[in-house]
Amino acid sequence: MKTVTAAILVKDGKILIARRKADDRQAGKWEFPGGTVEADETPQVCLQREMQEEFGITVAVGRFLGESIYHYDHGAIRLMAYQARWESGKIALNDHADYRWVSPEQLTEYNFAPADIPFVKKLQRKDKQIGLISFFHFQPVGAAKNI
Repeated sequence: MKTVTAAILVKDGKILIARRKADDRQAGKWEFPGGTVEADETPQVCLQREMQEEFGITVAVGRFLGESIYHYDHGAIRLMAYQARWESGKIALNDHADYRWVSPEQLTEYNFAPADIPFVKKLQRKDKQIGLISFFHFQPVGAAKNI
């Protein structure tokens, strides 16, 4: 099973999502950006590397928000989502067809890759329960327990 990371990056109450290119697996589907964990790195380091490679931005990685295991036709993945904070850089589409900043309510308007759907649902629940801003008060790794 391949381990993949996802950034749940919130800025001004909006969440960053990205659409996969037409020639990718899950072509045209939306996702929380991230990528495959390499043998020599932690999920947090992977997420920082992937955000730099795919978008040209530097992020700080915060607390672990959960995981989703999904069995695609090409194999199973373990998608690990982390809170992320934009530190620097300007977004460039180096590996995606498009990106959007959306509210939790708007997430259902997008056709997400199946492994990402549990996080769409979780974000919508959290927004209704305690508000996205308080849910995403950034906490550096090790500063908080997993939710």
